[in-house]
Amino acid sequence: MSYSRPEPSRLARMSTAAESAKTAELAAMAERYGLSRSSARPSLRTYLIELWGRRQFIVSYARARTYAVYAGARLGSIWQVLTPLLNAGVYYLAFGVLLGTKNGIENYASFLICGMFVFSYTQRSMTEGSRAISANMSLIRTLHFPRATLPLAYVVNELNQMFLSMGILFLMVGFSTGPNWHWLLLIPALFLQTLFNIGATLVFARLGAFLTDISQLLPFITRTWLYASGIFFSIPAKLEGLHAPGWVIQVLSLNPISAYIDIARRAVLEEHVKNQLPHAWEISIIWAGISLVGGFIYFWRAEDRYGRG
Repeated sequence: MSYSRPEPSRLARMSTAAESAKTAELAAMAERYGLSRSSARPSLRTYLIELWGRRQFIVSYARARTYAVYAGARLGSIWQVLTPLLNAGVYYLAFGVLLGTKNGIENYASFLICGMFVFSYTQRSMTEGSRAISANMSLIRTLHFPRATLPLAYVVNELNQMFLSMGILFLMVGFSTGPNWHWLLLIPALFLQTLFNIGATLVFARLGAFLTDISQLLPFITRTWLYASGIFFSIPAKLEGLHAPGWVIQVLSLNPISAYIDIARRAVLEEHVKNQLPHAWEISIIWAGISLVGGFIYFWRAEDRYGRG
């Protein structure tokens, strides 16, 4: 007696039908008991609520990361302040002394350091945030939590360093001019920059999760951004000396970092008011809103893809 074997195509159809029936049965059971897929992307409102519920984790993770970064250094967390100060010293020698950009700028040391601190806050948030997902894959694949908590913790970490840096700047300026009520304007200035940094960090966190080369490209991008943001020179004063038309200043002032540096310098340095950028506050507010909303939605839309593969 001989038996005929089913055709391969028929076997495939039978297997597919069995899998579909099993999937439908499991879906019905999950619906009956109120279960949902753990990796599914929640609604935007639910996502925000979950993030707020994990605010303590964000702060604690930022502190732990700061400790881990400087645990092996002899000076420890002092490097949080020394690093931007040493960078400012190098740029002061290279640009202020050798290239003469300090000519015509009062209190150039504080002018330069203020710009370096503000720029470093955004630069480090973006650079470190680009590795927030890829560097924490084991945590992501083990626990279920809003992935945005990781890049947000990186921003909180850099904000803590910014507070220390600004304390150093206040001491420098205070010794020469004394305290001033204008310093209070630094609070809304840092608030707006923090909103911008959150959005930018979320964007680069998503890019870094799927494009591993982005962390290699970022230093070149931020270095170019550094030279175009008026950190070493006053943009209006420099362009006025070059007899550049007014629209050039308007275009350069659209650079978000230039705007954040400008409003921070206005708050700390009285002598900077005469060389301020036009509409810097308005530009800062617009960039903060665009970056925060756009960056958050961009990151949230890939929530169900982080940690796969």
